[in-house]
Amino acid sequence: MWDDPRLLERAAAAAAALAAALALYGATQALARSSLFPLRELRVAAPLAHTSRAEIEQAVAGFGGNFFAADLAGLRGRLERLPWVRRVELRRVWPDRIEARLEEHVAAARWGEAALLSVRGELFRGRLEAEQAARLPLLAGPPGSEAEVLRRALRFAEILAPLGEAPERVILNERRAWQLRTSGGLQLELGRDRGEPVERRLERFVAAYPATLGRLARAGARELRIVDLRYPNGFALRVPEWRS
Repeated sequence: MWDDPRLLERAAAAAAALAAALALYGATQALARSSLFPLRELRVAAPLAHTSRAEIEQAVAGFGGNFFAADLAGLRGRLERLPWVRRVELRRVWPDRIEARLEEHVAAARWGEAALLSVRGELFRGRLEAEQAARLPLLAGPPGSEAEVLRRALRFAEILAPLGEAPERVILNERRAWQLRTSGGLQLELGRDRGEPVERRLERFVAAYPATLGRLARAGARELRIVDLRYPNGFALRVPEWRS
């Protein structure tokens, strides 16, 4: 080996590269531990509808350190634990600032008794004022069914629109049966997707409404009515004020 100039050149080059890498690593570590270049500011880049400044300050309390060594992954995790925050983007801005862009959830519905469902079908634990929450439909279903229940609820809303009705509550029970209550007080038992999707039954009901329940409404039967749509060629109706 010592008599081969090419091997000696390669060995020397490898040793120089290793030395340079070790020097760079040492410099990086020294810079990371240095008291120079301290972080002085965390700036939230966009206005937020539901996340307060106090919540952000509490979430990032104690965060700081060196501009180069700041743990951005840890900071992102802190901010994404805030109830309304869906996603966080962070970037360093020389010489002493971190800019944060927070994307909030957009609530589409209430989910059960204690959560909200976003327009993306994602469950989150944000809170709304009682008046705001009351304007959202109530959805519920087995764990993992959130996106499906939201998708079906939106489709139910499209089908009911010609009647001037909207889903006020949509429930998917453990037996995979659908129950729907409208803003006008109709309780609809849609059943399960056996042979056909429940949307098809709802479409038939909407088509038949003017000649059936529409007439009852015009006659003054305005109390809550329960409609069972679990029939292939019709539906059953119960009107509380009627007695057999």
